[in-house]
Amino acid sequence: MTRESIAEAFRKLQDHICDRLVNVDGREEFKEDIWKRKAGGGGRTRVFENGAVIEKGGVNFSEVFGEVTEAMKSNTEITAEDFFATGISVVLHPNNPHIPIIHMNVRYFELSDGKYWFGGGIDLTPHYVVKEQAVAFHHELKEVCDKYNTSFYPEFKKWADDYFYLSHRDETRGIGGIFFDHLKEDGNISKEELLDFCLDLGRTFPELYAFQVEKGKGKAFNELDLEWMNIRRSRYVEFNLVHDRGTKFGLVSGGRTESILMSMPPTAIWKYDFHPENNPKASESLNLLVKGIDWIS
Repeated sequence: MTRESIAEAFRKLQDHICDRLVNVDGREEFKEDIWKRKAGGGGRTRVFENGAVIEKGGVNFSEVFGEVTEAMKSNTEITAEDFFATGISVVLHPNNPHIPIIHMNVRYFELSDGKYWFGGGIDLTPHYVVKEQAVAFHHELKEVCDKYNTSFYPEFKKWADDYFYLSHRDETRGIGGIFFDHLKEDGNISKEELLDFCLDLGRTFPELYAFQVEKGKGKAFNELDLEWMNIRRSRYVEFNLVHDRGTKFGLVSGGRTESILMSMPPTAIWKYDFHPENNPKASESLNLLVKGIDWIS
């Protein structure tokens, strides 16, 4: 298994996800943008806009390589001279507050000093937390994880709780999911199985979202709901710009800014010292944006 074969597998995964999302949305096709990175490599960005369900979203594939710059070394743990990175990144912002934002990422890094690792995960960011849907989401993730290692779900679920956390607001970004990084083969799992795990997560992703869309797309909403959706979108922006490793790595490695910031919502609002006192559903959701909730027991 070569790094080129891993990149090709991720490229095919992008095709699968996009084809499935076209069916999930029901109206909008994606727009494709093929780009090159001056320092080496490039990618294929596919963007969804103004669909029946997806107001803005994207499915990015990238395969980049080259010298590890001083800016990259100072912003990451990489110390090697050259790197190779490939992966898929997906973020979808719906037009209905009763449908959640969703994110998925799977990636592979290889360094000139011989080190390599896989990383990624899936997490869900509902505007309004519906416990039954959160439970179903976590059950599906556990099922995928358990096929490869029964320790994966509890370990990666905690990792997601800790990672997708806005420390400056003392709240989680959403209801979590799984997150993992620096996975490499050991006595329990091979490199090939780690790739299979990443691909399995990627193929599961559109099915997870199709379920969430079906539950929420028929629900009516009003201006109060839209206000709350834009407040929650602003928290998503804060996380991605302040805490997200992928965003930071992309920007310091000379990645394509438009593709990196594809994850930003089309609109967001910040209101000073906002409290949703006139929106009980929003207040209830805030109470569930905490670390450590066991959704599947």
